[in-house]
Amino acid sequence: MPDTTGTAGVQAAASTTDPEEWDDFAAEIADQLQSFLIAVREVARGDEPSSQLPTLLLQVSQLLLAGGRLGAVADFVPDERFEPDPGYDPDLEELRERLAGLLQGIDHYVEVNDPVDPDRGADTFLLSDELASITSDLLHGMAHYRDGRLVEALWWWQFSYLSSWGATASGVLRALHSLIAHTRWDSDRDPEVEAEEELLAEVVSRATGAEG
Repeated sequence: MPDTTGTAGVQAAASTTDPEEWDDFAAEIADQLQSFLIAVREVARGDEPSSQLPTLLLQVSQLLLAGGRLGAVADFVPDERFEPDPGYDPDLEELRERLAGLLQGIDHYVEVNDPVDPDRGADTFLLSDELASITSDLLHGMAHYRDGRLVEALWWWQFSYLSSWGATASGVLRALHSLIAHTRWDSDRDPEVEAEEELLAEVVSRATGAEG
């Protein structure tokens, strides 16, 4: 069984796409992805609003670990090079709407389109849309996995990680990290310190204006 956790795993991956050789690896990846899918649905139910951001931060971090494992191995090659369009999924739309409602006021975030190509600029995204998009990608591969098509599942998860949900999840992770960091910093700040900083800023502003 190939060791997919390091360099040896990458070398072993290059030599085989035999489904029997990937049973354990596929099961581990499926478990990690399923954990994310379950957690996102639980968050969308809104039962524990105080823990929704920490839960999403943890689950997206773990999801990217699974993606990193997929990206580190050689390309999987499925028997058939055709992927049917899964079409409209009302459950995903409901998930997106529930997340949008829970994240109202903090749903928007800004992300660069390509960190190695700054000319592509930056855009505004919605956490609810992106989490639903990630969920859609993962579920498509999960359908292959549950039908016993391990190589097809691994190929789809790897392909969509590199082309879609990897970058999306990375942006979502940064946005969640920023939200939590600001929440902690803003709530822990001493009001007296804030007042002193505001007074100092006002003095500096006046001094700068006088010099001008």
